[in-house]
Amino acid sequence: KSANPQWREQFDFHYFSDRKDMLDIEVWRKDNKKHEELLGTCQVDITALPTKQTNCLELPLEKHLGSLLMLIAVAPCTGVSISDLCVCPLGDPSERQQISQRYCIKNSFRDIKDIGFLQVKVLKAVDLLAADFAGKSDPFCVLELGNDSLQTHTVYKNLNPEWNKVFTFPIKDIHDVLEVTVFDEDGDKPPDFLGKVAIPLLSV
Repeated sequence: KSANPQWREQFDFHYFSDRKDMLDIEVWRKDNKKHEELLGTCQVDITALPTKQTNCLELPLEKHLGSLLMLIAVAPCTGVSISDLCVCPLGDPSERQQISQRYCIKNSFRDIKDIGFLQVKVLKAVDLLAADFAGKSDPFCVLELGNDSLQTHTVYKNLNPEWNKVFTFPIKDIHDVLEVTVFDEDGDKPPDFLGKVAIPLLSV
């Protein structure tokens, strides 16, 4: 019920600097659970923004009234990684020792914002639902922690996919919940939901 909404949400996107990336933004209005209406769109050329500073942008919505006020910072990515199981970032004993020292009791107040990080090994799924008429699925896995989101590659025509990927997230709030969702890739259509599990960080 507002024409001037304030969201104050922060989202982290991870991309490689050699790509020419456009950030696509859509603003939607929701009447109820079934009816949604597009209020406008806008784009930001990420490669044109100065790095290592916060850029304040007022973006007019294309072909619609109104504008969107955003703060966008392009900075080197720290603490987030995707790797294969065979080159797991915590596999090196010396690296594990450095991390143990970094988060020991005596260093716990050196950087209050540095709570730690979470490493997740996504190995495989078993006995997934068949999403197509041939009795198969094209599954991929999405991991979300707070507003951070990373995903595996798609394994085609398989109900027992093996991903064998290692994901590393920086932890911003110890009360966050890791959500792991499996989807079926469906071409240009939105992916089909195959299953989900939620793991509170405090339970790890």
